[in-house]
Amino acid sequence: MTRTRSLASGLLSFSAAAVLALTTAGGASAAPAPSAPSSDEALLPSVARLAVNAAGAADYWTADRMEGAIPGDVLAGKALATSPRSTPATVEKGKNTKVGASKAKAAKTGSVSHIGKVFFTMGGANYVCSGNAVTSRNRSTVSTAGHCVFGGPGQEATNFVFVPAYENGAAPYGKWTARDLYTTSEWTASGDISYDTAFAVMNRLDGDLLTDVVGGSGVAFNQDRGLDYTSYGYPADKQYNGETLKSCAGTATDDTINPDFTTQGIPCDMTSGSSGGPWFIGSGPDGLQNSINSYGYSGSKVMYGPYWGDSIEKTYRVASRS
Repeated sequence: MTRTRSLASGLLSFSAAAVLALTTAGGASAAPAPSAPSSDEALLPSVARLAVNAAGAADYWTADRMEGAIPGDVLAGKALATSPRSTPATVEKGKNTKVGASKAKAAKTGSVSHIGKVFFTMGGANYVCSGNAVTSRNRSTVSTAGHCVFGGPGQEATNFVFVPAYENGAAPYGKWTARDLYTTSEWTASGDISYDTAFAVMNRLDGDLLTDVVGGSGVAFNQDRGLDYTSYGYPADKQYNGETLKSCAGTATDDTINPDFTTQGIPCDMTSGSSGGPWFIGSGPDGLQNSINSYGYSGSKVMYGPYWGDSIEKTYRVASRS
């Protein structure tokens, strides 16, 4: 989340068409184009994709680099300040969609195996956010905040890894490197805070797929507003140190400070570092994920997250099938 502070210049001042390759899930094909677009191809105008070079990423994240990573909330501040004050209908409630959870084959007991930390390099600096493994067709998808993936020209995430069940420097399930990052074109084009969500598709680790090892949360889109949520993340500021998983819970209400946003907020004192952590409908980490930690206002103990409507669902669907 962000506590409204200054950022590196140039954040999110670019067009997705100029920087990102918009491709069908799974990459280009040499076959002739079909007469009508497939369901995935029809989603592409709303989805931005960045292929990631995973070489050396896991080794890059030494214990010292992980400890010294900057909480990614600083990457959301300018977007919050400059975000468009009106949003297209794609963020509004559409067809109710729910996808059930994926069970891990052999997750360790005593931890929330599917929630963890996301580490990445952007603009020459090392950052940390929170993330969550979600159910997906490729069994390899992680949700996080859009500002933890794309920031602008020269501000695309590299060295991107997910460390599930991170605790006090330990990586009990290893460091999973990303092969592709996906977010909405609304986020990449204008930094619209109402679309601040991304999905990372991870490579295999030791031959295994991510959610086979740690499990994956079910997801839900186009749900009613004002639901009860439990939010998780790794806050690192003030009373927190970023080394253990924390949570908040409450009933979602609209952002009255910026009422043109379609985001919702819940009572929460989690600080920077919790960006990208999951919101689950109901209590506990076993519910359906329906948003992420996005931003907050200085002096306010409320965490805001985007409404997961049509555009974010399309992004999830393309990432899930890649």
